[in-house]
Amino acid sequence: MLSEASRYYNLETANFTDAEGRIVAYKRRRFLPQSEKLKLLLEVTVTEGDRLDAIANKYIGSPEMFWQLCDANNTMNPFDLAATPGKQIRVPQPDIQGNF
Repeated sequence: MLSEASRYYNLETANFTDAEGRIVAYKRRRFLPQSEKLKLLLEVTVTEGDRLDAIANKYIGSPEMFWQLCDANNTMNPFDLAATPGKQIRVPQPDIQGNF
C-alpha cells in the first residue's frame, strides 16, 4: 500500500503472529545508505525560503523523493537540510525506486 516514491517501498514485508494467533504484516527495518557511496548529481547552495520538497522536485523529479536528499546528507530530520541559507547540500542522482 506504499507509493513507489516511498523510502519503504522496496523493503521486504514480513509477518508476525501474536499470542492470539493474529497475523500482523510489517515492513522490515530500513538501514540508511552510506552517503559517501551514493552517486552525486550536484551540490546545491540553500537560499532563503528554500524547501526540501521543492529542491527534490527540481533535481530528482518528485517532491516525494525528498528523503533521497536526506540520505545523501546523513540527515534524519528533513527540516535541518534547508534551514540554513548558504549551506551546501548533496543531491544524489535521481532514482525513482530508491535503489542507490
